[in-house]
Amino acid sequence: MVTAGKPIASLRWWIGSPLFASTVINYIDRQTLSLVAPYLKLEYHWSNSDYANIAIAFRVAYSIGQTVFGRLMDRIGTRRGLTLTVIWYSLVSMLTSLASGFYSFATFRFLLGAGESANWPAATKGVSEWFPKPERALATALFDSGSSIGGAIAPFIVLWIYFRWGWRPAFMLPGILGFLWLIVWRWLYYPPEGHSRIGQAELQMIVADKQESDAPQQGKARLRWSDLLNLPQTWGIIIAKASTDPVFFFITEWFPIYLVAKGIELKSGLIAIWIPFIAADLGSFFAGGISGYLIKRGWSLGSARKALIVFGGTGMTMLIPTIFTTNLYLIALLFAVATFTYAGFTTMANVLPSDLYNSESVASVSGLSGTGAGIGTIVAFKLIGYFSDARQAASTHSFDPIVIIAGLVPFIGMILVLLLVRNTQATDQGLVRRI
Repeated sequence: MVTAGKPIASLRWWIGSPLFASTVINYIDRQTLSLVAPYLKLEYHWSNSDYANIAIAFRVAYSIGQTVFGRLMDRIGTRRGLTLTVIWYSLVSMLTSLASGFYSFATFRFLLGAGESANWPAATKGVSEWFPKPERALATALFDSGSSIGGAIAPFIVLWIYFRWGWRPAFMLPGILGFLWLIVWRWLYYPPEGHSRIGQAELQMIVADKQESDAPQQGKARLRWSDLLNLPQTWGIIIAKASTDPVFFFITEWFPIYLVAKGIELKSGLIAIWIPFIAADLGSFFAGGISGYLIKRGWSLGSARKALIVFGGTGMTMLIPTIFTTNLYLIALLFAVATFTYAGFTTMANVLPSDLYNSESVASVSGLSGTGAGIGTIVAFKLIGYFSDARQAASTHSFDPIVIIAGLVPFIGMILVLLLVRNTQATDQGLVRRI
């Protein structure tokens, strides 16, 4: 436990820092393959479909793991659960340097996906334990922004290592970061009720919010997966993630290949790689801050969340105009607009489990939504690999149908989320919180 001493002011925001850092490290580790993929494709003679299958190996494990480990987080707790997952994926990241071809890369990516799958359910659970309603969206934006920060800085770390020492050290060295993170995590993170450095006023605020939110559900049995899947709110959260995350993962894992297909040299296109990630990071904080502001201004919780979902679903259609240009800076701008608004949508999708469910079900619902996103990503990657290979003769337009679909799916998802995430009979029964 953290050594007893003077209470730390606003401790909950200090707690949010390692949640953010774990997501940064998570994304640096997973981005390594996509950044060196154009070079590995040449070395190992992979087609786009081959690369898609390696990426799918990650997604299969990630999809299964989100639900399985989400449930596990609810059972063993945030502190222990996130410790185990960071150890796992850091080791696998380092061991990937031993890969020697298609099957070994696919195996290591499968193991990495399994390890990294617990990060979002665990972080979402951590937010539900430490933050009251008006602050949850901003706290979720804090940890979720780690994905865009990790994606933005990964090219500078990974490509710098690659161009000096090759692809094997590019996998090995970033894996060390997770073990450094563990030192801080094990020292700092405990539930608020058992933390020796929390102030009495902050503890009372957190406990009072939990008691108010969980009052309708007290004395009820833990909801099973089947119970959760019978609720329209659960399906709304699943669709929110399944209609947006595959698009972002297309950007994170295919963007270097997409730029090369557009006729842009990867070294000269580095600005286009990191600008959309910075935009996504800014979008996360914008969405979290605006949603909390709207609640303080008297908006209902549901309205404050849905406003940002509409913003995100509409804004992601800005991917579609990129099919008309090969200008690097215009592509970067349009992708930046799309990822900025995407961040608003996904931040709300990530915070909704803690808005709607009590602490014992938050990670489970978050995991189910992650599995939905994973299944959507697997399907998307398979189609991306097939159509981009089949349309290679189309030169700079080989990805056009893929980009059009990527702009339309989140808009359709937005409509479905608005219809499903609402107060229902289950709300009156105390199965989910009022929104």
